Amino acid sequence: MQLRQQVRRFYDGGVPPGAPDPDRDPRIVLDRSSEHGVEEFALERRIAYDDRHLGELLVPTDPTTFRTDLTSVPALFTWLVPKTGAHLPAALLHDGLVFPPGTPPTYVSSAGHDVDRVEADRVFRDAMADTGTGVVRRWLVWAAVTSATMLSGSTRWSRALLWRYRLAVVLTVAAIAYLGACATADLFDMGVPGLVELPWMGDRAWPLELAGGLAGAVVVPFALGLTWGRFRAAGVIVGIGLAVLLHVTVALAVLTGLYQLVERAAAWRPRLVGAAAVAGVLVSAGLMITLVLP
Repeated sequence: MQLRQQVRRFYDGGVPPGAPDPDRDPRIVLDRSSEHGVEEFALERRIAYDDRHLGELLVPTDPTTFRTDLTSVPALFTWLVPKTGAHLPAALLHDGLVFPPGTPPTYVSSAGHDVDRVEADRVFRDAMADTGTGVVRRWLVWAAVTSATMLSGSTRWSRALLWRYRLAVVLTVAAIAYLGACATADLFDMGVPGLVELPWMGDRAWPLELAGGLAGAVVVPFALGLTWGRFRAAGVIVGIGLAVLLHVTVALAVLTGLYQLVERAAAWRPRLVGAAAVAGVLVSAGLMITLVLP
């Protein structure tokens, strides 16, 4: 986890057929395009990275055809992992190392290595360390992309192994979501059909129930993460992260949904939305005055 940062492992990959230049800093030159509201970028120069195990890696093979969305993060989690930042060179490198099955590779390994998705995820994690990305963020990102790899599979896995990993991921996420709903109902003493009372919370004072819920949000996901086999570190990180951030994620999802509804309503009836906004401001002001004044 405490991999030593080595900034010079990233350098300019040049433009094919030109050779990479280890003495020059990486130059990320992006050409933006947008089709049907989907934003993509083309890399006008290659990125070179000297991996500790695989040697020199160049991304992409052909800058004229390669496309990236920068760091592939759902909108709900950009507050935790932004689309760009110190980790951007590593994210672009990972985009090149992971390509759709049946298509030509979008990377060049100067040593002739065949990089599968599992190894690409490991390279991503190490490369983030070399860009100065924080320990917590890079391990969270690695755990997230490893989860995607477990669902998508690797060319080196048997079909039985692929479904074993898929089942581990799905059951872990489903169990944490269900237990999170049970814990929330228990905390607020709500009787919801289908939800059970959790033994680590019980019928106690709310501070004790909250402490029990937090303990359960660590212990239970840790145990579930162990079912991920060789990826148990990713399972523990994903499980605990999901359990702890479950309510934040739900709140952000609700707010995002409301925002999208308002945007659509504004495009449909601008005056109606304007009136609703004024009413909302007046109601909020009234509530503030009521709370502040004796």
